[in-house]
Amino acid sequence: MDAEIRPHVGVGPFRFGMSVEEARAAVAGRCPFRTVSCDEEPGQIVLRQDDFEMDVVLGFAKGALSGVELVRFRNEDADVRVLLDGLDVFRTPSEDLFEQLAERGHTIEENDLGFDVLPELKVILANRSSHEYPVDEEGDPLSYDYVLVADQI
Repeated sequence: MDAEIRPHVGVGPFRFGMSVEEARAAVAGRCPFRTVSCDEEPGQIVLRQDDFEMDVVLGFAKGALSGVELVRFRNEDADVRVLLDGLDVFRTPSEDLFEQLAERGHTIEENDLGFDVLPELKVILANRSSHEYPVDEEGDPLSYDYVLVADQI
């Protein structure tokens, strides 16, 4: 399964501006995720893909989809790729991904909290999990494990 991040548009079948009902229909129609929770207020749908052990959180503002959070799969054998500009966000080492995005002309703002922001794309990348993902020689996470794609940052 490939989930393409389309800045300013959405992720996979989820498009910014779609209603809660449209998002539910996308999940029921062709999305390999199941709804774990749906909270009309504050406006969030949490999705889970059990085989991959992957979560997606859909955030809504005023009834319209405004953000999609993707949390890296915990099953390392998962047949899933989360793509940004053709690059696999969760399998490409974060340093390499950072460099490749910069080479493609994307501005990346780093902060001390571990979040890397691509402001013109309205995308945030992070290593924020305590799950046992692959690590480098220093014990730091090898790849990003969290992506937020939003209509505003």
